[in-house]
Amino acid sequence: MTELLIVYHSRTGGSRQMAQAAAAAAKTETSTTLLSADSAEPDHLLQASGYIFCAPENLAALSGVMKDFFDRCYYPVLGRIEGKPYCQMVCAGSDGENAVRQTARIAQGWRLKEVQSPLIICTHAQTPEAILAEKTIPREALEQCRDIGRAMGAGLSMGIF
Repeated sequence: MTELLIVYHSRTGGSRQMAQAAAAAAKTETSTTLLSADSAEPDHLLQASGYIFCAPENLAALSGVMKDFFDRCYYPVLGRIEGKPYCQMVCAGSDGENAVRQTARIAQGWRLKEVQSPLIICTHAQTPEAILAEKTIPREALEQCRDIGRAMGAGLSMGIF
């Protein structure tokens, strides 16, 4: 049986909504586990057949809690998850590219296989108030997240990846 692991971090709700949308769609295709980055452990990575990583970009970088997840799990799974498929989603205020690069570099070190292009959802939050405010991700953007979840789940269950 295949298992998709979705690991996310969210401070203002945007990435959480994205991860939940992907998980809901993925569950129609394969067994799916949705975990916050602070509760995900190396064993979760080892048990999964593929991954979706979803995080906000904070101060032009991957969020600290997501980076902590990668820091805690990197060496315990190194050489043990090679070739597994992954994709990523980023919730950003203006850009998101640096968070994408950071996650891709970590995945490259693990020798994961990127199977979908990264999805960046831009909230255009530019003031301190907007940046710190609870986010509402638009329906069309959440549909893109569902598409990624469904595709990852289907790809895993059909053995495409």
